[in-house]
Amino acid sequence: MVIKTDELPAAAPADSAREHGSQAGGKGRPNAADPPSVMLLNGDCSENLKKEEGSSEPPRENGLDEGEPGEETTGQEVIVIQDTGFSVKILAPGIEPFSLQVSPQEMVQEIHQVLMDREDTCHRTCFSLHLDGNMLDHFSELRSVEGLQEGSVLRVVEEPYTVREARIHVRHVRDLLKSLDPSDAFNGVDCNSLSFLSVFTDGDLGDSGKRKKGLEMDPIDCTPPEYILPGSRERPLCPLQPQNRDWKPLQCLKVLTMSGWNPPPGNRKMHGDLMYLFVITAEDRQVSVTASTRGFYLNQSTAYHFNPKPASPRFLSHSLVELLNQISPTFKKNFAVLQKKRVQRHPFERIATPFQVYSWTAPQAEHAMDCVRAEDAYTSRLGYEEHIPGQTRDWNEELQTTRELPRKNLPERLLRERAIFKVHSDFTAAATRGAMAVIDGNVMAINPSEETKMQMFIWNNIFFSLGFDVRDHYKDFGGDVAAYVAPTNDLNGVRTYNAVDVEGLYTLGTVVVDYRGYRVTAQSIIPGILERDQEQSVIYGSIDFGKTVVSHPRYLELLERTSRPLKILRHRVLNDRDEEVELCSSVECKGIIGNDGRHYILDLLRTFPPDLNFLPVPGEELPEECSRAGFPRTHRHKLCCLRQELVDAFVEHRYLLFMKLAALQLMQQKASKVDTSTSLENGGPPSSTETKSEDSLGSEAGCEEEGSSVSGLAKVKELAETIASDDGTVDPRSREVIQNACKAVGSVSSTAFDIRFNPDIFSPGVRFPESCQDEVRDQKQLLKDAAAFLLSCQIPGLKIGIGELITRSAKHIFKTYLQGVELSGLSAAISHFLNCFLSSYPNPVAHLPADELLSKKRNKRRKNRPPGAADNTAWAVMTPQELWKNICQEAKNYFDFTLECDSVDQAVETYGLQKITLLREISLKTGMQILLKEYSFDSRHKPAFTEEDVLNIFPVVKHVNPKASDAFHFFQSGQAKVQQGFLKEGCELINEALNLFNNVYGAMHVEICACLRLLARLHYIMGDYAEALSNQQKAVLMSERVVGIEHPNTIQEYMHLALYCFASSQLSTALSLLYRARYLMLLVFGEDHPEMALLDNNIGLVLHGVMEYDLSLRFLENALAVTTKYHGPKALKVALSHHLVARVYESKAEFRSALQHEKEGYTIYKTQLGEDHEKTRESSEYLKCLTQQAVALQRTMNEIYRNGSSANIPPLKFTAPSMASVLEQLNVINGILFIPLSQKDLENLKAEVARRHQLQEASRNRDKAEEPMATEPEPDRALEGMGSPQTAKEGPSLSLQG
Repeated sequence: MVIKTDELPAAAPADSAREHGSQAGGKGRPNAADPPSVMLLNGDCSENLKKEEGSSEPPRENGLDEGEPGEETTGQEVIVIQDTGFSVKILAPGIEPFSLQVSPQEMVQEIHQVLMDREDTCHRTCFSLHLDGNMLDHFSELRSVEGLQEGSVLRVVEEPYTVREARIHVRHVRDLLKSLDPSDAFNGVDCNSLSFLSVFTDGDLGDSGKRKKGLEMDPIDCTPPEYILPGSRERPLCPLQPQNRDWKPLQCLKVLTMSGWNPPPGNRKMHGDLMYLFVITAEDRQVSVTASTRGFYLNQSTAYHFNPKPASPRFLSHSLVELLNQISPTFKKNFAVLQKKRVQRHPFERIATPFQVYSWTAPQAEHAMDCVRAEDAYTSRLGYEEHIPGQTRDWNEELQTTRELPRKNLPERLLRERAIFKVHSDFTAAATRGAMAVIDGNVMAINPSEETKMQMFIWNNIFFSLGFDVRDHYKDFGGDVAAYVAPTNDLNGVRTYNAVDVEGLYTLGTVVVDYRGYRVTAQSIIPGILERDQEQSVIYGSIDFGKTVVSHPRYLELLERTSRPLKILRHRVLNDRDEEVELCSSVECKGIIGNDGRHYILDLLRTFPPDLNFLPVPGEELPEECSRAGFPRTHRHKLCCLRQELVDAFVEHRYLLFMKLAALQLMQQKASKVDTSTSLENGGPPSSTETKSEDSLGSEAGCEEEGSSVSGLAKVKELAETIASDDGTVDPRSREVIQNACKAVGSVSSTAFDIRFNPDIFSPGVRFPESCQDEVRDQKQLLKDAAAFLLSCQIPGLKIGIGELITRSAKHIFKTYLQGVELSGLSAAISHFLNCFLSSYPNPVAHLPADELLSKKRNKRRKNRPPGAADNTAWAVMTPQELWKNICQEAKNYFDFTLECDSVDQAVETYGLQKITLLREISLKTGMQILLKEYSFDSRHKPAFTEEDVLNIFPVVKHVNPKASDAFHFFQSGQAKVQQGFLKEGCELINEALNLFNNVYGAMHVEICACLRLLARLHYIMGDYAEALSNQQKAVLMSERVVGIEHPNTIQEYMHLALYCFASSQLSTALSLLYRARYLMLLVFGEDHPEMALLDNNIGLVLHGVMEYDLSLRFLENALAVTTKYHGPKALKVALSHHLVARVYESKAEFRSALQHEKEGYTIYKTQLGEDHEKTRESSEYLKCLTQQAVALQRTMNEIYRNGSSANIPPLKFTAPSMASVLEQLNVINGILFIPLSQKDLENLKAEVARRHQLQEASRNRDKAEEPMATEPEPDRALEGMGSPQTAKEGPSLSLQG
């Protein structure tokens, strides 16, 4: 935990990082919030990590205006200390006293939770804790409890039950009985999800590490399953979810359910009866149980006869578990075993995730009776309207109130962010449930007389609308197609405005749910909006896409504070009366003041500038690189916009250009002063630069020598800052330099770099005043440049995925296909679609719902059927030929890509795809869940799927991800420290970030996963393998639970864990983890993927280490082939691959092959690096060594041929590889190098870091007042490089990332 010194400034992390500033080669920095020195992650300038650029900008990412007077931001040092915990003694009835470690920050309630989870006290729920005879309040913090200290005794006192407490108790007992049962995870309920790591590690790695140490060379079984060997064509599905032996359910009871005699009649209530339960024990004894205020006892009722009198044995127990222990020996025995197993599982296998993760496959499961599930389905939770008094939550009030919490110091911000995150995850869950209820027809529309598409719904204080163009709103933008994309664009707008987090500006809770072919938007409700007309409500923006436009000074003031981080230009437009109206957003963005007095903005679908490549405008020409590629193209809708990441990348690109141009001109001025007569060394005079095209500027600025550019850039930075402060000391020529550079890059200011976009440019129906024509022209040019930048700079870096094109096109078709299917035909329709899409069977026939079930009287079509209740059977006539024709057509129309195939088999053949991968992709994109079994896709005699194979259809949910800003800043600072070589300090900062992340998100989150992975990496580099293993095991478990068991991130986590297992001498575990990773890789991508080479090199090396040479070669030679294919035969990676293969051949004493491979490697090193390079010399030495061995072997063979059995043979030295040498190679291929450094090398390194720092600083501090938009960091992306610290100091050696 973090303790504040007094008031913590917002930028806690860098303060603690500051004292090392000078060592890192950077100057000790004045601003606590400056970005960390070196932020190049493997050469990528990390757009998404540039959050904290100055400490005095108005809208900070976490909304704190640090420059305000009265806030103590003056050089306070942040002290971060761990909580000093203490232990207390717990006295519970019926068990020995035990001690418990607690922290002063915890609430009394958290001790309750611990006791409800402990094996020996888990059956209690209704109790209070007493200290010296005084009852402790549930919600008070331990530090506020008087007299509570080290060694205090807390007594557990049983309390009387109420109906609520009795229900909680029964639910808790049911949860304990189901604690090992994975059905909730397969069914996607209650934030349960799957994890299979323990199947491959045989329990917890920490303990087994000690047990399995033994000898390095214990005999272990290394044979991989046949289907994961290189070249295998088999892609089985069943190994994806191996059966966990703990899942074989230990049956404690046959039935535990609510009795039909509930609720108790009046006279029994007055005897204290709260409710009745019906139980069938494992021994088939049927009993009826009364829950009373004093506890649980058996009564004499039967299924048909009510008799509430106690039955024998007359045993009253405060806990239902104790009662069941009395009456059923099997229950007593199995419940104890079950709890033992439950507490042995890793906590990360049991904790709920913040958002639901759905599994696309599941095994066949028995449907067991479950009282709590039944009650949940039919009472408050889905209760058709969920209007039970006192039960519904006012979502809007909760979402907005949490945003208004104070945020002046770190503890306040942590509390605020935790509340925001919790409410968002609850809202997302409720919205998802409501959206499904709407489509399933369980919610009454608020306008029931209108046509289905136009209906709107309110359920549980959430407003639901369908993705159709109901009032011709989107007529000019593409009708229904535009109405379908608008909600996701709007959600992206909500995300970004939330991230800027300006005080006083409110957005709606928004969730977009795709379910059964329909798109549902769920939003919180602005107070009072339903009572008045939209026309009266909107006081800012336009309700008719720019015809009538209004503005409001308070909205302009609030939106002005977002304009800088969002790069939106304040601009004027004309309304229908030709009056000028000033806006600071797109015209569609509406401002409404709710009855609660808050300023809401909604309809944020055009927050980002349009992508002109897909928006042909008459009379407007795009730059040459666009027209060359065939743009602009007409798209189905006119809402295509540039992603926020692209806008950031474009602005970053322009900033570097601006710096280079200004530096170039300054140098030219200097040169002309020195010698006016000579022509300027870098091309024409400064004045001509303005007219040059951007490309020539870019290349010209880039052609200077780097050394001189650094000092030039530093000068420009200084100059730009001086001009920005406007103190009049700058000479006119220098001012002109900055003005020229600003003009050349399209900056909206002439004194400082400031790029902003007008979101209304090219918007149909929006008109601009005459006086703004110059500005409009510049803005049009800026958008054209951005469109060109996307094509020329960003897209070349992306790899096109044909499989992705096919499955996305299929998804578009599937969406409209499903809308025509009634509920009773859903599984038949989905299996028929899958057969047409993936099965080689030429003419699959759809199974219509059985005839005897069709009612004789067909209803007339009702106008107001629920959305998901179509009753036609048009879907049944689809054929594979027709579907594939439509897929090719869709790929052409939507993506402008021509697919050369007219059936699935042709697609697989032509593009090297796998049917199993296509099945996974389409299932994930549409929410299908299919049965876990082997499918015969290629059979021409029967279709691959039957309706029994379709188990479920889940919603696909998009929502806002609130961020833990302080934790993220610590994380960044830690990364930067690591990259500068300060491992210890980096480690401390990352640990602190982990602490803060846990504080905000709870235990499970993808950013925590990234933190754990980096910590594991650092501990590994610092030689602490046990700690590395422990952290990486958590990272794998969390990745499985939070992103999915076969997500690419999870596969990478498995590889890291295998490396640390190998380093800890757990060889068989390392192999089984690598085999699992390869199986997942084959399933998700197939053999032909660049990452497969790294995985195969890892497997090959480990097999080499355990002397399985032939197997090892199969993997290493495959890695060599894949590397050669993707990197070219002359790449350094290929040379390394040749060397690894040569080593195995050497171990097999096949020296000719070894020499051949090493020679290939040597040639590559020599041509790429030169004769004198260390790598080339190493390879040359190894070649000599191999040649000597080969000669020795040949001599021996000759001796044998000559002298037969009497030959005098010297013993041959065959090198079995040592574990250390194998580990060294594993480190090399995974990018971890340990290089001994001299003092001089260290000095050089520091100088290099300082130089990079200067370059970075120049590109970062474009303007002290600017706060760039805090884009949603994808920690996993940001960290992929961070798997690879650039330089990491540790004693005399330095750990470098390759």
